[in-house]
Amino acid sequence: MRNQELKQRVLTEIDAASGRMIELGEDIYRHPELGFKEVRTAGIVADEFQRLGLGFHEELAVTGVKTTVSGAGPGPTVAIIGELDSVLVADHEQADPLTGAAHCCGHNAQIATMLGAANGLVRSGVLDQLAGNVVFFAVPAEEYVELEFRLGLREQGVTRYLGGKSELVRIGAFDDVDMAMMVHAYVSDDGTTIGHLNESVNGFVGKRARFIGRAAHAGGRPQDGLNALYAAQLALEAINAQRETFRDADSVRIHPILSRAGDLVNVIPSDVRLETMIRGKTLDAIRDADHKVDRALRVGAIALGCDVEITSMPGYLPLTNDDRMAHLFKENFLHFHGEETWSHGGHGSFSTDMGDLSAIMPIIEPNVAGFAGTFHGSDWRIVDHELAYLLPAKLMAMTVIDLLANNAEEGRAVIDAYQPIMTRSEYLAFMEEAGRLELFEGGEH
Repeated sequence: MRNQELKQRVLTEIDAASGRMIELGEDIYRHPELGFKEVRTAGIVADEFQRLGLGFHEELAVTGVKTTVSGAGPGPTVAIIGELDSVLVADHEQADPLTGAAHCCGHNAQIATMLGAANGLVRSGVLDQLAGNVVFFAVPAEEYVELEFRLGLREQGVTRYLGGKSELVRIGAFDDVDMAMMVHAYVSDDGTTIGHLNESVNGFVGKRARFIGRAAHAGGRPQDGLNALYAAQLALEAINAQRETFRDADSVRIHPILSRAGDLVNVIPSDVRLETMIRGKTLDAIRDADHKVDRALRVGAIALGCDVEITSMPGYLPLTNDDRMAHLFKENFLHFHGEETWSHGGHGSFSTDMGDLSAIMPIIEPNVAGFAGTFHGSDWRIVDHELAYLLPAKLMAMTVIDLLANNAEEGRAVIDAYQPIMTRSEYLAFMEEAGRLELFEGGEH
């Protein structure tokens, strides 16, 4: 295996720090925080950077923490990323009793693995043999939750976009990064797969609809009201009726919820709110589905004579993993486990804001096992600390060495072969276009 001596030095340091990395990961697991609120977790990252003697920038996109370490000479900059936030699963055993936040997607392990890679690369001294720079970056708000809160941050001018990486791109925090990697949690269906990589995954846009009716006494004078709940229900039916119009190849997923369905049982609902994500494999597929959802929302309003306020929100772009980086990562994986434990998938229907980065730079987001239960479910748990917390740190650090050793020959080849979907300015223009507000008047007032 190439660059073996450098890699062994890094592996030795990661093993030496293993107890601490597991302890930090478990501590974060027990103290979950939601997006743009990850103050405690960001503090843990800052403390670890200080312990390594690294300067850093903090409060990037509210809670992000970033440090850059330099190699022996000029070359590409590789970012190793970990996500700070959790998701909302209030009935999980480690859920925060006040917020319902729970680490049911493995982001606590991502922070531990990012810090583990930092320990290995910094303490081993191998950076003196590498050309370029390494960024260690704890980023906020990957989970697309608490939209009302995030829209409030936008109205206050605290953020512009609702996802952490898109906001970091906007403020220029990735301008000095040429390529990036992160390892995501994986649950093995067959019990034998340890490493996995999808070629691509869905992107999405967010949608919020507020149906505006007219309140009236539900028992005595219902005829005086305009039932916003029924308007929303009809809109949901119309969305469901669209499903057979989506091509299977486009991997469209629409999964709305009612976030507000009324206030009092004896009052005709006049303010009802719906949220959904509209996912797809390509931007064209997302735009087509988005148009059909808007149409269904208007139909529900017309049928009951209500108005509907439709807020369209930029979400995440489809992700494509870089083949060259993926090959290097897999080669390093095979140093620890056999070919039979690696699986290569086609397209995945989930979404991540790593997709936004993949539009403007080469990235990989492979998966490593060590977890069990249901993603975003109450039975989610870590079952193998070595796989969840340590192996990804080793694999990312080893891949950095492959990219930046030998005057960064591999890293430069990755950059030369990459074809961006958008420039940064085109990306920001797209995000602005995706955010819009429409008030559709359905008729009777």
